[in-house]
Amino acid sequence: MNENQMASHKSAQVGDREIAITRLLDAPRELAFEAWTKPEHLSKWWGPQGFTSTFQRFELHPGGTWEFVMHSPEGVDFPNTNVFTEIVRPERIVFRHAVFPHFVATAAFEEQGGKTKLTYRTVFEETEAVFEQVKTYAAPGAEQTLDRLEALLAHLASK
Repeated sequence: MNENQMASHKSAQVGDREIAITRLLDAPRELAFEAWTKPEHLSKWWGPQGFTSTFQRFELHPGGTWEFVMHSPEGVDFPNTNVFTEIVRPERIVFRHAVFPHFVATAAFEEQGGKTKLTYRTVFEETEAVFEQVKTYAAPGAEQTLDRLEALLAHLASK
């Protein structure tokens, strides 16, 4: 991604069983990484607009489990289980979503002049036909989730 594209602040691309979102976050890399790795922060922004999350387990290490339930505004519960496969502070977090829809997610954090370039990529293990259906809610849901991350970071940075 060149500097002109980053100037637009955010971008999203949906490919063959992959969703990639890039954001230039107005926060230092360490703070952005902390927002992803501390349950007290993560629980405030993880999930689409209007959703809340209840964490049951959060073991931040390779092989560790992150179990939680996302609660929709309509009262529907969505149990989730992720297994961390790689943690490189403050550069990268990789986890596998172990329930439907199955995917591997990578959050990469790059320092850019006091801000953070976040690249969040999910590669789905489902068939193309299933991915065609999943992407209709997964792509906008991921965008809304990262909007909520940006709002939390603005709040944390103002303290």
